[in-house]
Formats: sequence, structure tokens, C-alpha cells
Amino acid sequence: MDYIVLSIPVFFILIGVELLIAKLSKTRLYRFNDAVTNISCGITQQITGVFAKTILIVGYIYIYDHWRLFEINENWLTWILLFIGVDFFYYWFHRLAHEISLFWGTHIVHHQSEEYNLSVALRQSAFQGFVSMAFYFPLALVGFNPISFVTISAFQTLYQFWIHTKAIKKMPAWFEYIFNTPSHHRVHHGRNPKYIDKNHGGTLIIFDRMFGTFQEEEEEVIYGVTKPLASWNPVWANFDWYADMWNDLKKPMSWKDRVRLLFNKPGWLPDHLGGYRAPHEIKREENEIYDTDIPNGLNYYILFQYLVVLGITTIFLFNLDSFPRVQQVLIAGFIIVSITNLGGIFERKNWAVILEWGRWVFVVMAAIYALTRLSVDPIYVAVLLILVSISLFWFSRHRKVFHSTSM
Repeated sequence: MDYIVLSIPVFFILIGVELLIAKLSKTRLYRFNDAVTNISCGITQQITGVFAKTILIVGYIYIYDHWRLFEINENWLTWILLFIGVDFFYYWFHRLAHEISLFWGTHIVHHQSEEYNLSVALRQSAFQGFVSMAFYFPLALVGFNPISFVTISAFQTLYQFWIHTKAIKKMPAWFEYIFNTPSHHRVHHGRNPKYIDKNHGGTLIIFDRMFGTFQEEEEEVIYGVTKPLASWNPVWANFDWYADMWNDLKKPMSWKDRVRLLFNKPGWLPDHLGGYRAPHEIKREENEIYDTDIPNGLNYYILFQYLVVLGITTIFLFNLDSFPRVQQVLIAGFIIVSITNLGGIFERKNWAVILEWGRWVFVVMAAIYALTRLSVDPIYVAVLLILVSISLFWFSRHRKVFHSTSM
């Protein structure tokens, strides 16, 4: 049972509650383009996870089946121990994902938003699991079974959703001392030098207190990363850091230094190239937040298309086993292309026009195939073709917006 997928409706209900709080308090917590990109990154992670989950858990299962040291009879005490173990190893993965450049590339996606709201919790990397899973292998070696591990890990992840908000200032002092809270996690998302690489805890904050990475929320937090992504493309968000690393690796340095660049702290360079590029202080009034401007009609078009894509994604994830593998690949590809192109529309990219038309051609072809080969009720196909016609007419009305933008 995938508790993360089952929680998707709850995520959107709580985002709606936060939007209502923002409206009633007249506080700006969301920007449409930023929120869409955050959720798109989460969709990318879930869709790629469809094909990667078996690979990710296979190492844990192998160690448990062949090398476990103990036969653990499950009871309330062992579940508590497993919960603490999961949070302990999460802390060390999360900390090293900030301190090792190669690992940072698998986690940076979560930090790229320059806002802080519940949609940021959904902004996840497509590659993070390939690094994080290895940190939990000691739990398999001890003898905690895979089903229990997956269950506890899911709830540890779910806990972290609610702490991505500015709507909650402080929890009671005893709670703040033991558990991760919105205040602690706001610090973690800050690009203020004093906040960088602090408060790595998942559910608990006690490991940060124990290992010297705890920081209280003091000055106002400036969110994001030291080198902003400056894009609404959820796929590129997963590769931007590695593109920067590749450019650094091409600089004149020894092979030993290239290896050090991969495993040293993000921002490291050898001394002859200037040394470590430390984050600099930045004032709120000097901070330029990335934004783009498109006509309201195009924003509503994106909203309409995004609701359709969310619907398709939800049906796909909840009914995954009912689709043959080929259909899974086609549907997953359509979803990824769709959310990528909506990001391109936000940026008024010329290629987004071509891709958007291509996207609808694909839908028409799929509709014809469904009608002729799958015996689908013609009324569903008719509704789909009407949707395509409306979308093409709506989008074509804004074609001129893209003329002035380069590829």
C-alpha cells in the first residue's frame, strides 16, 4: 500500500486551507507559477518512482533475506525503535546530501523554490531515492523487515508535509525541543549564511541538537538556493546542479581535484581557481525573486490544463496495476511532457508552442486508437475531442505572446 499516493487528496485539501488562511489574513503565501512548478516536481518524482521503486527497495530486501543478524518479533517497542532508526539514518542522509556535492544534486530540487508553503513539500527530486535508500541498509542488517520499514518511512515522510508553512509560527516549547516544526524547517530552507546546512531532522530535531547542526529561527528567512534555478521547468530542475558541476569539472584542474569536487562541499573549487565559494549575506530588499509574466488568459489556460493533468496523474497512480507496461510508459511520458511544457509556457518559450500542438496531436491519435482498437464508448472519445478543440482554440489566441521569445 502506497501511503504517499493515498495521501494526495489530503495534500491538496491542506493546500486549499493554507490558501484560505492567506486570503483571510491578506498574506501572500503563493505564486501561481511557483506552486505549479513545485507540484510538477512532485509529479515527476512520483511518475519516475513508478519505474524505480522496485530497484530502490531490492537492496534492502536482499540484505534482510541473506544477511540479517536478528529475527525481530514485531511489537510496539520494535516499531518505536524502527521509527527512531529511520529518523536517525534520514538525518545522516539529509545532512550528507547538503555536505557532499554529488549528493546535493539529488536533493537541491526540494530547495529551489523561493517561496515557502505546503506546495514546497511536494517539490521533490526524481533521483534522491537512489542515494537515500543506501543509508537505511543497516536497518535491514539488524533485521527490520521491509514492509515495516516502508510503512514507517512513508509516515516519516508524511509528517514532513505540514512543516512547510509560514502560517504556523511556533509550537509549544517542549514540542519545539523534540520534534521538527515549521519554525525549524523554515531555517533549513533559508539561504541566509547562518541558516545554510542546519536542521536536517525529519520528524525529530534531537539529532540536530546532538550533532551540532541545530539553528533557532532568528532573522527573517530568505528562501531558495544560492544560485537560483530561474526556470519553471520541473525536468530541468533535476539537472541544473549537475550541469553546473560539469562546467566546473571542465575547468583546468587535476583528476584528484575533480574527484574532490564531486565529494567535497557544494561550492568547492581548488585554491588555484579561487577556492570555496562561500554564500554571501543578502538583504531582503536586495533579493530578486525569479518571476515571469504572461497574460491572465494564458494563466487560466495553464490552470485548466494542469487540472486535467492532475486528474490523469491521480487516475494513473491509483490504478497503476491495471495498465500494461507499454501503456504505463506512454501515459507517464505524456504526463512528464505535459508538465514540462506548461513550464515552458510560463517562460514563453517558442518550443512550448510546437510541443503543445504536438501534445494535442498525440491525444487525438490516442483517442482514435481507443475508439477503433479498444472498443471505448464513443461518448468518451467525443468529450476528449471537444476538450482538444477548446484547448487548441484557447491556446492559439495567445500565440503572439511567444513571438518575442527566443528558443
